[in-house]
Amino acid sequence: MTERLIRLMRIITLVQAKPGILARELAERCETSERTIYRDMDALSAMHIPVVNMGHGRGYQFISRFALYPLNWSEEETTAFAKLADVMDEVKPLLPSAFESAYEKVMAVSLKKKTERVEWAEQFAEVIRLGKAEEHWQDERDNKVIVSIIQASLSQNTIQAVYDSPIKGVEGFVSIEQSNRKLTIDPYHLVPKGNHFYVIGYCHNTERVESFRMSCFLEAEIMPQTFRREIYAQNISMKDTFSVNAGVERTLFKVRFYKEAVEKMKRSEFLVKPKYIHEPDGNMILEVMVNNSEEFMDWLMPYGPAAEILEPPYYRDQLRERLKNWLCFYQEE
Repeated sequence: MTERLIRLMRIITLVQAKPGILARELAERCETSERTIYRDMDALSAMHIPVVNMGHGRGYQFISRFALYPLNWSEEETTAFAKLADVMDEVKPLLPSAFESAYEKVMAVSLKKKTERVEWAEQFAEVIRLGKAEEHWQDERDNKVIVSIIQASLSQNTIQAVYDSPIKGVEGFVSIEQSNRKLTIDPYHLVPKGNHFYVIGYCHNTERVESFRMSCFLEAEIMPQTFRREIYAQNISMKDTFSVNAGVERTLFKVRFYKEAVEKMKRSEFLVKPKYIHEPDGNMILEVMVNNSEEFMDWLMPYGPAAEILEPPYYRDQLRERLKNWLCFYQEE
């Protein structure tokens, strides 16, 4: 009985590791006859294990979401172990006989986890809509890119990407030309900000953590190379800051929001918890650290006269000059 139970467990592992495996191969791996395999399959069916024969020459595989998780290997360990397939025939004579079954178990786990990640990524991609004009929306291509990035982030795999980013011109103006950069990125996190999703990750080209707007990715290919997300957690460049876009400075802003805008401001999404100072007249002062002043100023502008920059003086003066320039367009002749 014990011998048959061990064989049944191995059959489950083999079918999970190699969907479409034939009865002949199962018999060879389990060192038994094909007739015994057929009887074992009947026994598995009686136990409501959803393994089915897909037809002549197509072998056995599971239906529905059935899976057996025999080992708790990490993704990095599984990926490294999977490379043994390339040299299995050469090293097998040097290894104990139990090694092959251990290898099959790891591959079974890896395949199931990979399938689940792809399914989850596809479902999540369905609810993401990027900030693009409808005429530029290419549903099939963009969905494929999103799925690849989500899947790579879940499995901690590096991506090779083509990124369409605007080139900054003089005085901060954006050039009409676009730069399709080929980048190698470790995608740590996806962060929603405003009407966009951003990928926060380590860029191998610039050797620093950066943010990338999801809608600017033209291509994304998952690479075999893996990364460790905890390294990013220790060296996050956006720590304690407002912005999803990393800048070179760290500036403390103090802004007074007048009472008519306080509730709207408090509903805004920040990457960190800002400091709020309540004033007796119902106004509120916001204190927040910024590593991209340009993005913060763009966020602040729609509040108009309901938001007053108190510090730093430089940005208070900058806003005053901007308003003077705007006024020139609306003065009566």
